[in-house]
Amino acid sequence: MKSDSPAQQSLLSKGRRRAFEPILWLLAFAAPLIVPGHALMVNEIAIVALFAVSLDLVLGYTGIVSLGHAAFFGMGAYSAALFAKHVMPDPLVGLAAGMAAATVLGAIASVTIQRGSDLTRLMVTLGVSLILMELANKLDWLTGGSDGLQGVVMGPLLGQFEFDLSGRTAAWYSLSVLLLLFFLARRLVQSPLGATFKAIRDNRLRAMAIGIPVGSRLTISYTVAAAMAGAAGALMAQTTGFASLDVFDFHRSADLMLLLVVGGTGWLYGGLVGAVVFKLMQDAISALTPQYWTFWLGLFLVVLVLVGRERLIRPWTWFGKGGQS
Repeated sequence: MKSDSPAQQSLLSKGRRRAFEPILWLLAFAAPLIVPGHALMVNEIAIVALFAVSLDLVLGYTGIVSLGHAAFFGMGAYSAALFAKHVMPDPLVGLAAGMAAATVLGAIASVTIQRGSDLTRLMVTLGVSLILMELANKLDWLTGGSDGLQGVVMGPLLGQFEFDLSGRTAAWYSLSVLLLLFFLARRLVQSPLGATFKAIRDNRLRAMAIGIPVGSRLTISYTVAAAMAGAAGALMAQTTGFASLDVFDFHRSADLMLLLVVGGTGWLYGGLVGAVVFKLMQDAISALTPQYWTFWLGLFLVVLVLVGRERLIRPWTWFGKGGQS
């Protein structure tokens, strides 16, 4: 029998689960019990991490630069909130509704990223988010306008687990969705379809020359990422009981870029690492200096870029090699 080529061995090694992964996820699920007073923070980190992973799919693996990823987050949030208020309060069905709405929006919006330069895509994707934000503001009879959609009451998860004030149920719910979608995303990027994403990222013209249908691959990548971002938005609306115009705001898309600068692109765990580091730093610094926390956070990002992520955050290097950013 022929031995595997170096390329095949490399692909197989990337597809294997590393020994640290079960420990990492067990610690994440144990966090609401270990630090019960910070269960809501764990829930927030899980939601932001899922949102960041969705952007990494299009930025790190397909090379699509987007500043309007909040459009899908907001669509998922409002869809899940409206579904809970007017149809049924079941969390899982509402999550599916939010993902479905964001998926449709992603498929439609994928037309806008087929052509043009990175700067063009930045402006077009940002424009989609601003349009949706203005629509949500004007359709106040449906969305609550600038006051937001309030009074979103969710039923018990799986008919058994009520959403408590401590946030434990919400944290475990969000972590479970993150775990499922994370490994589905990893399965996607390690498949032959994912290999075509990376070929497009590295050289679009060469990918076209070897017969890869670039347009359809961009649509698939963008649509899947939109569905994941919609899931993050739905989780946010369901676990907080509120959806406002803030979900479409530019700062959400900009924060995602910062998360991926911290964690790295093109390896999925970058979104998780970035979410943990960014949120913990934000919480700790804002507690110490409420007025100047953005200055210290900005200084950290500048040092991170100048010194290099691998040198500054050495404890994370054992998770695997970082991305390209």
